[in-house]
Amino acid sequence: MKKILMLHGINHNLFGKRDPKQYGKFTLDEINARLQRLGEELGVELEFYQTNHEGEMCERIHQAFFEKVDGVMINAGAWTHYSYGIHDALEILEVPIIEIHMSNIYQREEFRRKSVFEDLVQGQIIGFGMKSYLLGLRAIVSNIEL
Repeated sequence: MKKILMLHGINHNLFGKRDPKQYGKFTLDEINARLQRLGEELGVELEFYQTNHEGEMCERIHQAFFEKVDGVMINAGAWTHYSYGIHDALEILEVPIIEIHMSNIYQREEFRRKSVFEDLVQGQIIGFGMKSYLLGLRAIVSNIEL
């Protein structure tokens, strides 16, 4: 069974409470549960990881390399726009990476309109709220199967 790692970044533990206009009212647990159900339908194993500490995120990415996961989905939150440390950690991966954002980062504040990961990822799924995650899972499974 193919294994997909879903990485949730900084402040995602506050989904459902933080800026519901941008991020909706779904909690992180609800997002993960929806992903888990879809993963079962698609025949893939999902692992979820969330941290508010950049170094811990890098360590988990390193671990994913050694575990030889089949794909990585990442919503790094604000780190998307400036973390070259996470960029460099992702760069070691030899598997498909899909970047996910619930809001459309290109319609937000100027500083959010840049992703430092854009040169590494197979694609970005943005602006569909919680459905961005589900679309991202379908995209990465499709990419792995090719």
